[in-house]
Amino acid sequence: MNRTRVAAISRKEFLQIRRDARSLYLAFVLPLVLLVLFGYAISFDIRDIRMAVLDESGTARSRALVDAFRSSGYFTVTRNLERLGDADGILDRGAAKLVLVIPRSFADDLAAGRPAAVQALLDGADANTATIAQNYAQAIVNGFAASVVLDARALPVTVESRIWYNETLASRNMIVPGLVAVVMSIIAAMLTALTIAREWERGTMEQLAATPVPRLEIIVGKLLPYVGIGLFDVAVAIGVGVLLFKVPFRGDVLLLTGMTLMFLLGALGLGMFISAAMKSQVLATQTAMLATFLPALLLSGFIFSIATMPWALRAVSRIVPARYYVSVTKGVLLKGVGVDVLLVDGIAMVVFAVAGLALAIRAFRKEIA
Repeated sequence: MNRTRVAAISRKEFLQIRRDARSLYLAFVLPLVLLVLFGYAISFDIRDIRMAVLDESGTARSRALVDAFRSSGYFTVTRNLERLGDADGILDRGAAKLVLVIPRSFADDLAAGRPAAVQALLDGADANTATIAQNYAQAIVNGFAASVVLDARALPVTVESRIWYNETLASRNMIVPGLVAVVMSIIAAMLTALTIAREWERGTMEQLAATPVPRLEIIVGKLLPYVGIGLFDVAVAIGVGVLLFKVPFRGDVLLLTGMTLMFLLGALGLGMFISAAMKSQVLATQTAMLATFLPALLLSGFIFSIATMPWALRAVSRIVPARYYVSVTKGVLLKGVGVDVLLVDGIAMVVFAVAGLALAIRAFRKEIA
């Protein structure tokens, strides 16, 4: 491989990027916009859940239970009901997501040492919110019950929990590292999807075909500027995640850089393969978006757990590169793990990089048909 020829091709590609406002926007503006937008928009943390209360007991004990819901930070009491029949209308209109019903015998049952039952009516139209609200309510009631027992005697067994890697259970710590992988898989493929198609549409492919530069050197030369842009974008994205979203960075920078390089080579090679096959910038961009966005979003483990998917989708996810890079970003940033843990993901991305480059070289033809 001739370094002078590769450098000349890289310089030519860099000049084209600098003169193309669309490429500059894709390279430097869109990744940051997507990261900030999705970072704030996507959240599994649910607070200020509207709730209504039907307190038939009307005692100090029942009011203490309602205060426990208020002080938790998860629930906001918006209504106090007079009768159980009002609960249907409240839930139907969406005025509350949960109705807490405290029976008349609540305080008497506690005083007599009998189990005291309370009822939580939930709006299940939004299953995710209902499940989370149910878990919050169960935890609050359990805490209240434990305090009642402690008033009388010490508990024989206590549970002390410790959360590793994401101590506050903040959803941003889970979302942002995966979001870096999803955004970069889309941007990398879309950037190079324009390269060869742009040569065809501008009529400069004839000049490129007339040069004595082999296909391998042309592909490598065209890829190098985008590799630099991709590494810069990842560095900015992770910097934004750490500084703006307060995501911890516990791992090795060099390990993340090496893994990122393998991922970018594969994604950029895939985009160049699409560009060479389509020969149209519009068609290449649409194909690159379809080939990267949906698989990266749905089958990478970014939002939905791969372990809970049907076996067919789990099998398909193994050929989605973002799946492995999501594991890398979460492992390095949140857990601080090393090569011993990420070896399989690293090998998968090396295979992806080789396959992406091979497809791009095979699809690129210097002949003018």
